[in-house]
Amino acid sequence: MVQTALPASIDETLRLLESQDYLAGRPLATVLYLALKLRRPLFLEGDAGVGKTEIAKVLAKGLGRELIRLQCYEGLDVSSAVYEWNYPAQMLDIRLAEAEGVTDRGRLERDLFSEKHLIRRPVLQALSNASGAAPVFLIDELDRTDEAFEAFLLEILSDYQVTIPEFGTIKAAEPPIVIITTNRTREVHDALKRRCLYHWVDYPSASLELAIVRRKVPGCNERLASEIVGYVQRLRRLDLFKNPGIAETIDWATALTELDRVALDPETISDTVGALLKYQEDIARIQGSEGRQALDAVKAELLAVG
Repeated sequence: MVQTALPASIDETLRLLESQDYLAGRPLATVLYLALKLRRPLFLEGDAGVGKTEIAKVLAKGLGRELIRLQCYEGLDVSSAVYEWNYPAQMLDIRLAEAEGVTDRGRLERDLFSEKHLIRRPVLQALSNASGAAPVFLIDELDRTDEAFEAFLLEILSDYQVTIPEFGTIKAAEPPIVIITTNRTREVHDALKRRCLYHWVDYPSASLELAIVRRKVPGCNERLASEIVGYVQRLRRLDLFKNPGIAETIDWATALTELDRVALDPETISDTVGALLKYQEDIARIQGSEGRQALDAVKAELLAVG
């Protein structure tokens, strides 16, 4: 993996993201540049599907850094997130020591709690990376964990070190590039947010989403792409159970392109809506009058602008 230097300006940050086909606005590029420059974690908040996780992925790829991902979930604990000991291997070593008649308990304990038995989970991997450059450490969907783990993470981000009672303290030679995402299903404590730079990632504007579709689905008919984006933008104003994200827009454009469609119509929408919406309540809603009104409005708007 070829490593590149950190961007030296906001414009370079924009170009770095664009080189990985991630089109971002200047506010996002600005806070990302500052997070890299100041070596501060970046806290990204927003609805599911707006591209928060993708930022960490393209950043790692663009900088030639390893991406270490901690996927958060309810009940996440230290053994899953930080480290644990390889108990089966330790038990085997104990049996072998007994068979060999080893009586030095201090030596046996040192062997049992040594590097060879230490299983490094994402947090410890991020702090002990030995590749020569700090990795990108993605802490994804932090709001899914409980407050106890959040407090533990706060301690780690303060000093970038972990103390293992049987082993010692492991401190990062160079702090990782930390990206934290949350879908805001619950509020994250202010103490953790204060350690970070913050940015709300919103759905893109129509013009930016159209540019994304053009970049990601180059074979998509121009009229179709405009209608898709206009239609998705209107659906997001309907307060659906789950608004379609950017990934769903791209999936839908790809599906319609594969079907050789050049424009939207009610039948096409009905046949392919499963690529865009994931809840039956939302699908039923747009198959009624609201969906038809949205399509008519999009076509009228595009006709007016030529």
